[in-house]
Amino acid sequence: MRKYGVFKVRDHVYKPYEEPLPLDTLSDVSIDHEQERVLRDGRPIGVLVDGVALTGFTTPSRRLEFYSRTLVDWGWPEHAVPRYVPGHVHWRDLKREDGEFDLLPNFRLPTLVHTRSPVKWLYEISHDNPLWIATPDARRYGIETGDLVKVCTRIGYFVTRAWVTEGIRPGVLGMSHHLGRWRLHEEMGNRTASALVTIDRRGSGYKVSQVHGARPFASHDPDSSRIWWSEVGVHQNLTFPVQPDPVSGMHCWHQRVTLEKPSPDDRYGDIFVDTDKAHEVYKEWLAMTRPAPGPDGLRRPLWFDRPLRPVPAAYKL
Repeated sequence: MRKYGVFKVRDHVYKPYEEPLPLDTLSDVSIDHEQERVLRDGRPIGVLVDGVALTGFTTPSRRLEFYSRTLVDWGWPEHAVPRYVPGHVHWRDLKREDGEFDLLPNFRLPTLVHTRSPVKWLYEISHDNPLWIATPDARRYGIETGDLVKVCTRIGYFVTRAWVTEGIRPGVLGMSHHLGRWRLHEEMGNRTASALVTIDRRGSGYKVSQVHGARPFASHDPDSSRIWWSEVGVHQNLTFPVQPDPVSGMHCWHQRVTLEKPSPDDRYGDIFVDTDKAHEVYKEWLAMTRPAPGPDGLRRPLWFDRPLRPVPAAYKL
């Protein structure tokens, strides 16, 4: 990787569902011509397309499923057919008159990869994550680009700078999720891409305060003494409650927030989290789930794929 940067492992991987099934090498295979399916032990392993046996998709039917039997079997029949379901930040439910916004906290910059790319050259290009705010919303609040703003979530708040733009819809705020690294000791971690912070107990929560951002420092890398930027972003994720989607279990990233002008005591990079409130919100979301086990005592459908798939026994409760 150091020499070549990238190399090809396998090519032509964009349409695996069109891969031919080698029927002559498979045993216990039968063809259901009426349903145009290839079966093994009575279970679909492929589909017939114009008479040719293909792998198909990884769904139980080996097709793109408009009707999902899986959702019915796992206790979510109302979602068996695709439909529009208003989310937790649906615009009709936002109290705009009270300053509520939908915060989009996970959009990507073209220069960084999540928080896994604290590379000095990339951070020189992109080293802060201001809050995107639409021009009419900024005008309404008297906010200009570069002003400090305070974003309050259900469990806390963070303080960052505003970036007034026509590139986002009114009623929506945006903040890139790549940045905001922090460290507790001066020589800990990546000093090019993290801020030194202190953490103090405040009632039922914690206050994170930035001491300073990036600074030039002496090291074996001469570029470390050439750092000219100071801000390295604000760590917003700590202020988000756990919001597990009731069906999939995946985290619902969008946040219902309110926008405020900071107080005289607020500083760039300040974060506060009330852990008691965080647990209360988590229990609210937990109450919306329909717990496992599902069919055959499973905690997850076996056909749901994963990058590193566990053995089938790991799916059993």
